[in-house]
Amino acid sequence: MSWQSYVDDHLMCDVEGNHLAAAAIYGLDGNVWAQSAAFPELKAGEFDGIKKDFEEPGTLAPTGMFLGGAKYMVVQGEAGAVIRGKKGPGGVTIKKTIQAVVIGIYEEPMTGGQCNLVVERLGDYLIESEY
Repeated sequence: MSWQSYVDDHLMCDVEGNHLAAAAIYGLDGNVWAQSAAFPELKAGEFDGIKKDFEEPGTLAPTGMFLGGAKYMVVQGEAGAVIRGKKGPGGVTIKKTIQAVVIGIYEEPMTGGQCNLVVERLGDYLIESEY
């Protein structure tokens, strides 16, 4: 299965009639493995900030997290494993795997819980597959 099909079939899937607004899989080196058409282009330093927060949990909380210039308030996550962000009625979930990060961006009517489920389920599968 190609990385793009993981994005198209597993991240952008239907969840109780809702879909993520955008999704991507990035290697831990910051290179894009696959992404949806609407995923924002990350600006310089944004991926580095995400990677640093996985290594040193809590570093993004004071400043917020940025994706494509959009600022997300960092909310509860799982230290070293999951970062969650909120922006208005939407937000983002980022799950770290062995070799990559899985990113899902949602907007209403999708809920944060639905986004978490989709992103973390794929992340857990990739970890089990040693990715």
